[in-house]
This record gives sequence, structure tokens and C-alpha cells, in this order.
Amino acid sequence: MSSSRSALAIGKLLLKNPVIAAAGEHLQTASGVRAALMHDAAVVVAKSMNETSAARMQLARADYRMLDAGWHGRQPDFQPALEAGLLNRSGLIDRDWRDWLAEVGELDREASQLDAYVAASIVLADPLAGQEIARQAQQEGIRIFEFNIGAPYGDEAAVVTTERSAKRVFDLVQGMRQVLDRTQLWVKLTSQSENPALLAKAARDAGADAVILIGRPLGLLPDLETQTPVLNTNCAWGGRWALPLTCYWLARARRLLGPDYPLIATNGARDGGDVARMVLAGARAVEMCSAVMLGGFGVLKEAVASVESYLASKDATLMQIVGKAADSVQPFQDQPVSHRWRDFIPPEAR
Repeated sequence: MSSSRSALAIGKLLLKNPVIAAAGEHLQTASGVRAALMHDAAVVVAKSMNETSAARMQLARADYRMLDAGWHGRQPDFQPALEAGLLNRSGLIDRDWRDWLAEVGELDREASQLDAYVAASIVLADPLAGQEIARQAQQEGIRIFEFNIGAPYGDEAAVVTTERSAKRVFDLVQGMRQVLDRTQLWVKLTSQSENPALLAKAARDAGADAVILIGRPLGLLPDLETQTPVLNTNCAWGGRWALPLTCYWLARARRLLGPDYPLIATNGARDGGDVARMVLAGARAVEMCSAVMLGGFGVLKEAVASVESYLASKDATLMQIVGKAADSVQPFQDQPVSHRWRDFIPPEAR
């Protein structure tokens, strides 16, 4: 394993740093995957797939809007945009899954020469077909399989599922675990649940090597000019605004599952500082997607360097700070009396 301060382990897998390039449209080609690898990502999750032709067709109907803090659309310039959000409806890779898995297997072998990994990813449609895909991924020698059962579009598109039931999560993960006896199984969970930490426990209990939380929520944004929904539909909404929410559920999951179980964060990280914040909340590694789609692959390299710099400034390794903030959370009733509310109301109300 790398001797850098930010190296970590997820089970028997050794990661050189905590930055993961999450599955997205920019990772549906070998050139995109290689770009992420060359910008120091420890893991690149190739664009997700499933067995349905409808999911492949959905990619052609996908749409995106980069929005600033005033809800104004901006053209992506692929320069880091910390406060920009991405409103979108997405689709899965428009390729036969067998061909794509073969290519991902080749890319994972290339990645091993860089002390990195390329993972396959499936967004679930049919459980039995999903197991067939997983079995083929293992035969291709792919070392990490991301099982995404938390895609935000389950209520909008019949070709994917958003699993909110702990029992359902357990059953699906257990079935996938029985197929994958050599490949690591990472399970990606939804934010659209009363308690994502309970879903994480179900996935852990069923044999997941790590859980990824929390996926983006669905939203609706009306356009003031046209008085219709932006992009005409309900859409997934991601941005830096989500970081405190993700950190909250990381801390809750850590408290429930214990400090030794690997958590991976997604949703809200825009730079290396955000990666470090998620690590402090309990994550060992952090997926970045929309930050790269909007800011370019250089976001990954910057994040890795920033985390290394932060750890050096604290004279610490990454594993020494995992969950440090989560473990310091105090009850409301233990806080000192300060009457600070007076500073946060208009003068006329005092």
C-alpha cells in the first residue's frame, strides 16, 4: 500500500487515498476512466449499467442544468465551482453490459499498475439479472462491484429501483453476496429513507464489504419565466449544500455499526476540505461525481493533494482521523447556557 498519510484499507483492499471518482456520464468511456486514474483517483467507478434496453435508451433522454445560488443556469466551463449545483435526470450506459464489463475488466487491470482500481457498477432492475451481471464481473477479474440500490429515480423510472426497506436491502445484498465470493461488494444506499443508517446495517448484516451513503434526493424546481418544471420533470439534485446531511448520516451509521465497519461517503464533496470533513464524520473514502462533471478531472487531483496537506498540518494519518468529529458529537442538553439566539434575530425583535 502507498506510504502516504491518506492511505486506507477497506477490508483486504488497500486504497492509496480516499478519493473515488463516482459513476457518471464522464466515466462511460475508457478515455474518461483513464483520465480519472491519471488524476490520482484511488478508485474509479465506471458508468453504471443494467440489463434493460429501456435504461440504455434513457441516457439519450437525460438532461442537466448547472445552477448557481440564485437558481440561474450556467454553462459548464469545467472550472471548479464550489457553490454550483447539478439538477439532472440521468440514464445508464448505452452499451451491452457484457461488452462494457469486459472493457471495465481490462481497465481494472490497467489501474492495478497505478495502485488503483476500476469498479463495475449496477443500478438494480431485476435481482436475478443483477446477479448474472455480478457473476460475469467477477469472471472478468473486476475487484470491486458497486451494487446501487439507492438510485434516486426509482419512483420516476420503472427500469431502476430505490430501496427503502431494510428487509428488502438485506435480501438483495445477501443474494448478491452469494454470487460474489472473490470480488468486494459495495452497496450504495438512498437518502430517501427515514433512516439510512438502518439500511446500512441491513447491508452490512447481509455481507456488504462497505456501504456508500447517502445518494442524492429527488427534487422539483419551477422556472419562474415558463412556470413549468426546469428540465420538465422531477430531477435529482446534488451539490455542496448536501454535505452536512451526508455527514449526519455517516455519524449515525458509525454509531450504529461501530468504528471498524467501512463507510464510504457520497453527495456533497466539492474539494479536498469536504473530503476531510466527510472522513471526520466517519467515512474512510469519498465518492465525487458532479464536482468532476462541472469542474473537470483536475478536481480529483486537487482533492487528493488537499487531503494530504491537511493531514500533514495535523501530523496525522487518514485512519487516525476517521470518525473523529462523529465521536465528539454531544447531546443538546450538555451545551452551555449562552442565549446566543439574541445574535440571530433582527434588532427590531429584541
